[in-house]
Amino acid sequence: MSTVTPHESQGMNNRLSIFWSMSPDEVMGILGTTADGLGGPEADRRQVRKQKSTLLVRRHFGSVGIFFSQFKSPIILILIFASLLSFFLHDDTDALIILFIVLLSGLLGFWQENRSANAVARLLALVQTKITVLRDNAPTEIPLDEVVPGDIIILSAGDTVPADGLLLEAKDLFVNEAALTGETYPAEKIVSAVPPQTPLASRKNSVFMGTYVVSGSANAVAVQTGSSTEFGHVSERLKHRLPPTEFEHGLRRFGYFLMEVTLLLIIIIFAVNVYLRRPVLDAFLFSLALAVGLTPQLLPAIVSVNLAHGARQMAGKKVIVKRLASIENFGSMNVLCCDKTGTLTKGLVTVESATDARGKQNDKILLYAYLNSFFEKGFRNPMDEAVRNYRQFEIGAFQKLDEIPYDFIRKRLSVLVSEGPRRIIITKGALTNVLELCTTAELADGSLIPLSDLRTGITNQFEEMSRRGFRVLAVAYRDFKGTSAIEMADEMDMTFLGLLAFADPLKQGLTPIIEKLNQLGIQLKIITGDNRHAAGYIARQLGLKTPGILTGPDLHKMSDDALLRQVAGTDIFAEVEPNQKEQIILVLRKLGHITGFMGDGINDASALHAADVGISVDSAVDVAKDAADIILLEKDLAVLLDGVRDGRMTFANTLKYVFMATSANFGNLFTMAAASLILPFLPLLPKQILLVNLLTDLPEMAIAGDSVDSEMLNVPHRWDIHSISRFMVIFGLLSSIFDAATFMSLLLVLGASTEQLRTGWFVESIFSASLVVMVIRTRRPFFRSIPGKYLLLATLFTLTATVLMPFIPLRQLFQFVPLPISFWIAIAAIVALYVISAELLKTLVYRKLKL
Repeated sequence: MSTVTPHESQGMNNRLSIFWSMSPDEVMGILGTTADGLGGPEADRRQVRKQKSTLLVRRHFGSVGIFFSQFKSPIILILIFASLLSFFLHDDTDALIILFIVLLSGLLGFWQENRSANAVARLLALVQTKITVLRDNAPTEIPLDEVVPGDIIILSAGDTVPADGLLLEAKDLFVNEAALTGETYPAEKIVSAVPPQTPLASRKNSVFMGTYVVSGSANAVAVQTGSSTEFGHVSERLKHRLPPTEFEHGLRRFGYFLMEVTLLLIIIIFAVNVYLRRPVLDAFLFSLALAVGLTPQLLPAIVSVNLAHGARQMAGKKVIVKRLASIENFGSMNVLCCDKTGTLTKGLVTVESATDARGKQNDKILLYAYLNSFFEKGFRNPMDEAVRNYRQFEIGAFQKLDEIPYDFIRKRLSVLVSEGPRRIIITKGALTNVLELCTTAELADGSLIPLSDLRTGITNQFEEMSRRGFRVLAVAYRDFKGTSAIEMADEMDMTFLGLLAFADPLKQGLTPIIEKLNQLGIQLKIITGDNRHAAGYIARQLGLKTPGILTGPDLHKMSDDALLRQVAGTDIFAEVEPNQKEQIILVLRKLGHITGFMGDGINDASALHAADVGISVDSAVDVAKDAADIILLEKDLAVLLDGVRDGRMTFANTLKYVFMATSANFGNLFTMAAASLILPFLPLLPKQILLVNLLTDLPEMAIAGDSVDSEMLNVPHRWDIHSISRFMVIFGLLSSIFDAATFMSLLLVLGASTEQLRTGWFVESIFSASLVVMVIRTRRPFFRSIPGKYLLLATLFTLTATVLMPFIPLRQLFQFVPLPISFWIAIAAIVALYVISAELLKTLVYRKLKL
C-alpha cells in the first residue's frame, strides 16, 4: 500500500470533494486503501500527520490560551498599559512592582487552571468513544478521533459515524442525520451512485461525521475527517458552542453586574481625584487598582479549579465528568428521570415462559424467537441475549435471507429465513404492534384459530404478566411466497404464535437509595417504553407515591397547558416514544426544575441533549455517551448519589469564593474610595492595593479543597444573582463600617502619619478579608465547622506574611513602616469586633436570602 505525502494529500482532497458521485474502487484508489483496510504502519503514519496538523496545535494553543486568558480582563489590560506609561515617565519602581504583582496573580491562576485542564483530559480518556475499523483485514477498535482517511469503518446500530465516508456495503442501514439536515426521521442508506450536484440530504450512498446509526450495518471508507467534513464546515461557520448551563449563565450575569459597578467606580473616583488636582497618572492607577481589587479576576481560575477538583473526586467514585460546567447543574438537580432497565433492575434478563394464545407452553415459540434473535444484525438488546442463552437450538437447516431491522416506530423486527424450499417471515416485537399484523393464531397443538376469537384472552394474559412485573414480547410468522428479500409491506396476514415473558428483577436496596434521593431534594421520575402494567408493578415495588401513570398515548392527546399541569405531579411515564422523552424533559425544565436524564440507548440521545444534565453509562451505545455530560462507570443509582454530593460540594465551594471575593473586598475598597475623596493623599498606593488583592486571593485559591457542611449537601442550591448581589451589599456595608472605624481610630485617635495610616489599613484590610472567610464559609457558627487543611494553611500564611510585612526589608518597596503596639491592639480589637458582627449578621442573612 502506497504512502501518501502531504502534497499528494492536498491533491487527494481536491479530487474527493465530490466523492459521493464516484465509485468505491475509484475512491479507494485515490485514498491508497483497499476493502481490507489500511496496514498498521500506514495508518500510524497518517495519524501522525493528522496530529501534526491539528491536535498538537490545539494543545499548544490550549496552554498558551489559558495563560493569556488570565490577563484578558479590560481592567487588567488598562492597568498594565498605565503601569508601562508610569515606567516611561520614570516612576520605575512602582511600575515594576505593579507589573510583577499582576504577573504573579496571572501565573497563580494559570498554574491552577492548566493543572485542572490536564487532570480533566486524563479523566476524559477513561470514557473515550471507540469505533471499529479494519486494519490489515482485522477488526480493530480505535478512539473515534484516530480514524484517518482510507480507514474502512464497520458500522452497526448505535455507532457514531466518525468521518464522512462512502458506503462499500450496507444492510438495512438507517442513519439519524438530524444534526446536519434537521430531518428527525432516520435516512435510509444504500450502496449506489448519485450525481455530483446531489444535495447532502439525498446522498444515500454516503455517511457523515456527527450522525449516528439507528439500525442496520455497513462498511464504509473514510474520506474526510475533522474540519474537512460536512459537520466540520457547519461547526466552523456557526462557531458551534454548547448552550451555557444555568450556572454559566448566572456567572456571566454576575460578571456583568460587577463590571457595571467597577466601571462606575473608576469613573467617579478618577473624576473626583482629577477635580481635586491630584496627579492624573496616580489618580488613574489608584482607580484601576481599586477596580482590580473589586473584580474577582481569579474567578475563572477558581471556577476551573473547583470543577476539576470536583471531577477528580467524582472520578474516584466512578462518575466521569465530560463537561465540567455540568457539575454545578448536577449538584443543583432536583428532578432525575431514568429508564428502569439496568438502572432500577439488575439488567440480567431471563426468559420466564413462552405461552400460546391460551397460556400453554409451546416450544415452537422459543424456536422461532431464537431464529429471529440469532439472525438479526441490528442493535442487540438484553432480551435477544436472553432468548439466545435460554435454550440452544440446532438451526443448521435454516438460512437467513433478509431482515427488516427494529425501529422505534414499528417496534418490531422481522427476519426472512429459509428451511429447504420453505421461506418464513418471523416477527418479534411489542404485542400491539405484532397483533396488528395478524389474522390468525396458532395454538400449542398446531391448530389455527381466527385471531378475533382469542384477542381478548391474549390481552388479558399480557396484562396479567405485566402486572407481575414481566416484560412481554409477541412472536408471529407467515409463510412467504416471494423472492429472497422482504419489505415492510410484507409484514401482513401473519399468524400469532405466542408470548415471551422476560424477568428482570429489581436491584436489591433500591428503596433506601430512592429515599436518600428524596432526602437530597431529588424527585425520581421513571420514563419507560414498557406498558403501564409493568411500570405500575415497578412503582408498587419501589413504594413510589404517584397519583397515576401517564402513557405515551395520553401525552399525544394533551394540550400544552394540560401537559404542564400533569407532568410535574407524575412519577411514572409508560409506553413512551423516544421523542416524548425529550418532550417530558423540556416541560420539566419549563416548570423551573433542574432536570437530569439518565439513558444509555439510541432512543435516549435527544433526551440527553435536552436535559440540564445528561447522564449515561460506560456500556452505553456511542451516541448516548456522546450526548451525555456525565458518564457513570457503573449503572447504579448509588453511584449517582455520591456524584450528586460531590457536585453540590463543588457548587458550594464556588459560591464561597464569590461571597468572599465580593463581601470584604467590596467594603474595603468602597471605604478606600470614599477616603480618597476626603484625605489630601491616597489612602493606599496602587501597588499596596494590588498586594492586598494578591494576599487575600491566596486563601481563596484553596477553596476547592475546603470541607462543606452536611446541611449544604442535603438540598439542591441554585445560582441566584439577586441574592448574591444583596449579600455583597450587606456584608460590604458591614465591612465599610469597620474600615471607617479603622480609618478614624488610626487618624483621629492615634494620630497616624500617612505611612502609618497606609500600613495600618493594609494590615486591617487583609486580616478582615482573610478572617471573614472563616465566617461566611459555613452556615454554622464558625468555630463549629472545621475548614479544609489547605484553606487553613493558606490563611495562616497570609496572616503571618501580613504581620511581617512592616518589619522586613521588602517593606521599603511598598512604602510600609513598623507600627507601634497601640496600633496593633486597635487593629486587633476592630477585626475581632468585625468577625463577631459578621457571625451574628450571617445567620440572619443566610436565612433571609435562602442562600
